[in-house]
Parts: sequence; C-alpha cells; structure tokens
Amino acid sequence: MPDQPTPRPVSAVPRRLRLICACAAAAIMTVMTVVAVLLKSSTTGVVAFQTADQLAMVGLGLALAAGVLWVSRPRVDADAEGVGVRNIVGSYRLPWSLVQAVRFDRHSPWATLLLTNGEEVAVLAVQAADKERALDAVQGLRALHTAAVPAPDGAASGTPLLYE
Repeated sequence: MPDQPTPRPVSAVPRRLRLICACAAAAIMTVMTVVAVLLKSSTTGVVAFQTADQLAMVGLGLALAAGVLWVSRPRVDADAEGVGVRNIVGSYRLPWSLVQAVRFDRHSPWATLLLTNGEEVAVLAVQAADKERALDAVQGLRALHTAAVPAPDGAASGTPLLYE
C-alpha cells in the first residue's frame, strides 16, 4: 500500500456565532453609552444622577459586552498528534488514540468527538450554522483521525463524509 500524504492540520472557529456576538456586544455598548450620556440629565426627584453613575453604566456595558463576546470563544485545532478543543467553558487536548469517531449527526447543532471510553466531547467550534465551513472542518478532522488511528482488521475503511 503506498504511503498516503498526511492530512493538513485543521483549525476552525464558529464564524456565524462570532459575527452575531460581535454585533450584540456593539449594540450593548452603544445602548449603555447612550443611557450613560442621558442619565445625568434625568432625575427622579429623589435621586440625582452624577458622573460616577454614568461611569458605572459604561462599566456595566463593558462587562455585559465582554460576557457576550465570551460566548464566541470556541475553537478547534487538530494536527497529526491530536485535537485541541476550546469550548465556552473548558479546554481539552486529546490524542487521536482516545478518539473513537468524529460525529456530526444530521440534526446536531455542532460536531462531537466520541471517545473510546464512551464519553462525548462537544466541539462547539464546528457548528451546523456555518454550513460548508463546518463540513470542511469535519472532513479534515476525520481525515486526521483516519490517518492517526488505523482501522481495526475487518472494519470498513470508507467512513461517510458527513453523517454516521
């Protein structure tokens, strides 16, 4: 059997999610800044707003915008040695020997890694909303997995490209 070329490393991020989060963060900052500017001119009769209140509103807007941007954190990086998954909370670096399959089922919102111990790791960076980018990432992950982990004797070598 001739040597097959090593598949290229895969790196993916959720493009659509990042765009939505960036727009939402910008909208939050805009609204909070407008509220902060208009805050000093309003009064309830009992409470008079001051500069510190305006700064607090801008600070609150920054904190909320940062929280929204945190949701766009997922990333996957894979090479011949293994796969690194960074989700919203938590990161994993797994060698290919621990990965049994790369799954991207028909109605799943994102890909998952099925591990040899039966657990699954969500790969939030590969989302169905990204369509062709997600398909390319899954195909690349499967190619790297196939190159790193030989198929057991008697197993079919043809893995479906998208669905299992």
